[in-house]
Amino acid sequence: MKKYLTLSLLSLFLLGGLFFYQNAKLNDQRLHLVVCNVGQGDAIYIKTPSGKDILVDGGPNDLVLNCLTSNMPFWDRTIDLVILTHPDADHITGLIPVLERYNVLHFVTSKTSKSTAIYKNFLKALENEDLELKYVFANDKINFGDGVVSKIIWPSFGSLNSQVIKESEVNEYSVIQLITYGNFKALLTGDAGVFTVDKIVKDAGDIDVLKVPHHGSKTGFSSLFLENTRPEVGLISVGAKNRYGHPSAYSLDLLNKHNVKVLRTDKNGEIEVLSDGKSYEVYSGLN
Repeated sequence: MKKYLTLSLLSLFLLGGLFFYQNAKLNDQRLHLVVCNVGQGDAIYIKTPSGKDILVDGGPNDLVLNCLTSNMPFWDRTIDLVILTHPDADHITGLIPVLERYNVLHFVTSKTSKSTAIYKNFLKALENEDLELKYVFANDKINFGDGVVSKIIWPSFGSLNSQVIKESEVNEYSVIQLITYGNFKALLTGDAGVFTVDKIVKDAGDIDVLKVPHHGSKTGFSSLFLENTRPEVGLISVGAKNRYGHPSAYSLDLLNKHNVKVLRTDKNGEIEVLSDGKSYEVYSGLN
């Protein structure tokens, strides 16, 4: 009996220690932006200073769950907002297990769709969770109430309503958002290409951190884009030895010429940016 009591007290002590450790580590009143290591795809987790949980895309598999587990307290099973940039499989597949494991409060995306089986399965998962499909457009703002704001700068309402969007063109209508917290700015670009990102340089302005468009594709961005946004750090979400050759040597060379420090998930593992609104720090899983 005494041994059982000792073990029980020890378990409670360890559990309490874990609670306080995670609470102190993850609720530090800073903005956390994490590029999850999910292979050839995108999944970005954001925790705001007040503890709001946001997930941008879900990657091509269920590895996003590992990312959420390591960056959210073990007792937290609520995600305040999921933003799907566009409905390609390498961005949407992981959202299905996320919906099954977590209580997602809100979901937004661009006004695009696909006829693929994975997209239909995703819509069914949304329906099962009684989540409404809501669209965002340029000039929409999501204010999280603690200094963090997501400003949607693409797609424009007109660009999505003046024509029928072909499934092969959904990349160009990815949700592009500018995340701001005090002086810190991060631009999340989905899989948009050069013709799209060149259009939004004035709205983006000078930024600190760039989620490099389309996994570092050769057609993802231009010198004009980098000259106008002037990012200091470029984050590339990409799978090792992927069949697309991402990131391209051309894009890496362009980033280097513009003095952009590059971190990529296939080389650096999970990448985390922390900001107090005045300055920022970048860490990787292989630091």
